[in-house]
Amino acid sequence: MIRPALERGAIVLCDRFADSTRAYQGAGGEAPIGLIKALEEHVLGGTVPDLTLIFDIPAETGLERALARGGEARFESKGLDFHKRLGEAFLEIARREPERCVIIEADDEIDAVWADVWAAVSTRLGL
Repeated sequence: MIRPALERGAIVLCDRFADSTRAYQGAGGEAPIGLIKALEEHVLGGTVPDLTLIFDIPAETGLERALARGGEARFESKGLDFHKRLGEAFLEIARREPERCVIIEADDEIDAVWADVWAAVSTRLGL
């Protein structure tokens, strides 16, 4: 669905993509990075986002917010250390690919977070 939409010139928004696999299955699940890279190449064939927003928040705060939402707690049940590894993995991705990734400080009021998101998106899209 993504590649054909991009070929049509559409803007595609995803709430998760390959970076989430790198973090969750790589850092979180300890899958070998070589395996993850091979799967990415096979499945994505070089399709890479133009912009990735990394929402940085202390693991404690993120877990607290997620648990307050309710619903399935599959990842939330994995504990604080797991979530700290995820956060570090996402920040490492952002450090390695600063031309694509923008870190958003998510431990702030929603209006401030939204302003940072809009600034990153509108800059990248030339709005």
